[in-house]
Amino acid sequence: MEWTLANAYTRSISSTGKMPEFLGRVRTWCNGKERKRPPALTFIMAQSFLMEVCVDSVESAVNAERGGASRLELCSSLLEGGLTPSLGLLQIVKQYIKIPVYVLIRPRGGDFLYSDQEVEVMKKDIELMKTQGADGVVLGALTEDGRVDAELCMELIAAARPLPLTFHRAFDMVHDPAVALETLVSLGFERVLTSGCDSSALEGLPVIKRLIDQAKGRIIVMPGGGITESNLQRILEGSGAEEFHCSARSSRDSAMKFRNTCVTMGATISAPEYGLKVADVSKVRSLNAIAKNTL
Repeated sequence: MEWTLANAYTRSISSTGKMPEFLGRVRTWCNGKERKRPPALTFIMAQSFLMEVCVDSVESAVNAERGGASRLELCSSLLEGGLTPSLGLLQIVKQYIKIPVYVLIRPRGGDFLYSDQEVEVMKKDIELMKTQGADGVVLGALTEDGRVDAELCMELIAAARPLPLTFHRAFDMVHDPAVALETLVSLGFERVLTSGCDSSALEGLPVIKRLIDQAKGRIIVMPGGGITESNLQRILEGSGAEEFHCSARSSRDSAMKFRNTCVTMGATISAPEYGLKVADVSKVRSLNAIAKNTL
């Protein structure tokens, strides 16, 4: 029994990036009486959480895995909340890391109401990402009145099949989170990433807790948005979540020696031309340790 449970945990995490549903709720019974957990099960219970790190570079992906991330969300342009990454980025990331990589499908920044042409792009991106080894897909779409666009999501789900699916933070823009959650359950999403429809997961903690209670294990509610070493424990304890999403990034100065400070490559509000943000191994390890001690 101990070997089976331990290996069930290992296989599930390494192959799918998904936390086994029984973790956190398993009890050992004998003759109708609860008995002390065996050592292997105690270890599993101590590991009953999953940390997903969003990354937009090979360096960040490698750092996240080194720090103990269980799964990656791969994207580009984190300054815009994340956009679809290039095929080249996915290919090289898959060469360097072993943990599951879920690919974000978002053709542009801004709202989540998409045109027919944008839908074509999303479907093609899903098709191509599947051919390059994506382990899962992260997507989302809304109607003009703030509901989950179930019809479009069904089309995208069909394109992504059989890969597991996460509904991204488009969820935080819905009119009614409770209704939206039921729609996602009916559509078959594996999880939903949310800040509780607020500016950060800490601010949205009451809503996240209500959603987890409502979900009753039918879908994973994964807190994300502004999660740091200073608030992770409070978020996990206050919500009961077993998965969480973070970027764990630090700023690093560019190695460029010649700098033209008169020119910027983006809009007025943009990332510094001579600064980089990458996943920080020490931050990922710290968040990992906090989660272990909390759950």
